[in-house]
Order: sequence, then structure tokens, then C-alpha cells
Amino acid sequence: MKAEITIDIEKQQLQLTGEQGRFIYNISSAKNGVGEQNGSEQTPRGRHIIRAKIGTGLPVNTVFVARRPSGEIYSSELCSQYPQRDWILSRILWLSGLDVGYNRLGKVDTMRRYIYIHGAPDDHPMGVPSSHGCIKMANHDLIELFELVEVGTPVMIMENTVCP
Repeated sequence: MKAEITIDIEKQQLQLTGEQGRFIYNISSAKNGVGEQNGSEQTPRGRHIIRAKIGTGLPVNTVFVARRPSGEIYSSELCSQYPQRDWILSRILWLSGLDVGYNRLGKVDTMRRYIYIHGAPDDHPMGVPSSHGCIKMANHDLIELFELVEVGTPVMIMENTVCP
């Protein structure tokens, strides 16, 4: 069975199911809730795939800007220097919607909205919505997930749903 990811917004959990077994991780989705509109800073729902994997082999806490390593490694000093920065760390799983008119194309395009599953600073709490639309994970969890999935892995983002 090929791997698949289910993200439960209500529970703030990501579940990976596949040949390697079943893994459940705590996440942080958008502080503005769910929604598909460009500029909403909400987490898009529905069927997606992993469009790209970015960051293979880079050190934990590598800082990304526009999907490129900035050359920085996240630290509390760097955070103090840039307190308003939206930290994207360690790895990026870039999502693309599959449902035309809902999360693909036009003003609802997940990929054009730059929606990722990405790492966050260790002091960012998981289980509490706080992102700008992306799915944030603890760095060690994200690195583990990154190694277990491939480009093309299905990702379902749902609210008010119980993961089996």
C-alpha cells in the first residue's frame, strides 16, 4: 500500500499510513482557520499531493526563504534579530491541490499560495493553530515524515473528522 497522509484540523494531527506502518504527529495549522482563498492565511482543505520535497540532507533548523536555504541556521539569537519572520525550517513538503475550483487553479490554488508542511522553531507549540496557512511540525517529526514519503504522496486535509 502506497503511503498517504491525512491531516485532521480539529485534532491538530497528521497521520501517515503506509507500508512502513502508521505514524501520528502533532501539527499546527492556520491561526485563521480553514479556507481556500488566496491571501486568506487559512489552511486549504481537500485532496492534495506532495508536489515537491525540499531540503534533503540539510541540517536541522536550516532556514528557508522563498523555498531556498538562506544560509542561516535558526537560533534564539536569530529569532531576536528578526522577531516578525515566519520561520520555515529544516524541510519543506510543498502541496498542490487536486480539486479544480476548490483548491486548484484560480484564486484557490494551494500550490500558488505556497502551502507547505514545514518545520517550525522548537518553542512553537504544536496542537494549537498558529501558522499563516501552512502545516507546521516539530523539526524532528518533519524530518522523519520527509524520509517516509515521496513526491506524489496523497494528502487529505479535513476538518471535523476523526482519523482512524
